[in-house]
Amino acid sequence: MDAKNLIVFMSDGHDPRYLGSAGHPLMHTPALDRLAERGTRFSNAYTACPICVPARASFATGRHVHETGCWDNAHAYDGDIPGWAQLVQRAGHPIEAIGKMHFRRAEDPLGFDRQHEPMHIHDGVGMVWGALRDPFPTLDPPFRLIKQVGAGVSNYNLYDRRIANHASEWLKARADSGDDPWVLYVGFVAPHPPFLVPREYLDRYPLDHMPLPKAHDMPAERLHPWVRAQGEFIAQDGFFRDDEERRLAYASYLALLSFTDAQIGFVLDTLEELGLDAETRILYTSDHGDSPGARALWGKFNFFEESAKVPMILAGPGTEQGTVCETPVSHLDVHPTVLDAMGIADRDEGSDGHSLFEIAAAPEDPERIVLGQYHAFASPTGGFMLRRGRYKYNYYVGHGPELYDLESDPEEMTDLAGDPGHASTLAEMEALLRERLDPEAVDAQAKAAQAALIAHHGGPEKALGVGSPGTTPVPGYGQE
Repeated sequence: MDAKNLIVFMSDGHDPRYLGSAGHPLMHTPALDRLAERGTRFSNAYTACPICVPARASFATGRHVHETGCWDNAHAYDGDIPGWAQLVQRAGHPIEAIGKMHFRRAEDPLGFDRQHEPMHIHDGVGMVWGALRDPFPTLDPPFRLIKQVGAGVSNYNLYDRRIANHASEWLKARADSGDDPWVLYVGFVAPHPPFLVPREYLDRYPLDHMPLPKAHDMPAERLHPWVRAQGEFIAQDGFFRDDEERRLAYASYLALLSFTDAQIGFVLDTLEELGLDAETRILYTSDHGDSPGARALWGKFNFFEESAKVPMILAGPGTEQGTVCETPVSHLDVHPTVLDAMGIADRDEGSDGHSLFEIAAAPEDPERIVLGQYHAFASPTGGFMLRRGRYKYNYYVGHGPELYDLESDPEEMTDLAGDPGHASTLAEMEALLRERLDPEAVDAQAKAAQAALIAHHGGPEKALGVGSPGTTPVPGYGQE
């Protein structure tokens, strides 16, 4: 494939079913819908890990979490494993980044010629207390992810607007530069909590037309014990006063997605005004999804579709236009996709990913296997997800598994793991997982690394006060 310019957009926490182009009846996402019309939307794209920092390490390198060793929000990518950015840089193409990256620190060899207003883990340390998993720590005050909801302007909103403006100005400076094909990464924080959003976006989602989140009143006893333990520790739903506030939080999440869409649209409009769109490919994704209230769960952290899925849209020269590809894909596929987009033949044999250009052009392969895993904040043991065909299989070390038929039960309301009629499928999925890794060994590896991190910071009590207490602050601003 001939090299063309490439823009990689990444948001934070976008459940991809919340897109107009995905058929959601409430969503106003004109820029991303227009992008999908110009290219291919991958309807079964998954995160490598449903929490920020490990997911972004896999996105950067095309490696699984157990290969990067980025287990949680304090084990961040430091450039030690060469990723697509380093390979683009080595090939001599200009490559720069603007906005949220959430790697370790800007001084690390991340592969970018320049980073503009980068947002990395707090002080290069991150959320150390999140590595305390056995037992869970006692927090005083309790952890609160969603501190504010409704109309307003947060530091995250201000930062995202600044990033969009910066990307637009960057494109203007590049328009007549005569540079070789370049890569620009643009990272936004939204729709990450807090769920504060400018009024103009919230007004598109009036509360009298807003449903409550799916299964918002599901009893905790119906959740798998691994998920229930996590949900009881995080316990965000208990902070809401009533259903009206839950509706407002849900509407605010949707509004933040429209806000994000507007920022991306601003950059894409600049690209078109400069006449660069014919020579530029676009990739849009997110680090993970989000579960705004479904099953009384808020945030990510689990393997339900709300949390585990991500948007993946590829557009521009060489893409299949106006199509939807149902072949399962993941963050690991970004690595070869970027190299393909830049015409770089030097591929990393250590990555299990395949180019999205090739996947989109090939016959659909619903049996393609995608692997995700979770070893971070509020997980009692390691969790592993395998998606193949109609089935999703979740394996939890020390607990029983889950099995969902996404064809007949897309909302994952019926766990089939205990159904004798699905015993052979359950056994087959476990065998496929164990072909790829030893879950007990990986769980032990993660916990050993986390124990070493806690010891490095002086033990559990001291670790509670190290690094970010919650969400990562915007550079130059205080805690959100």
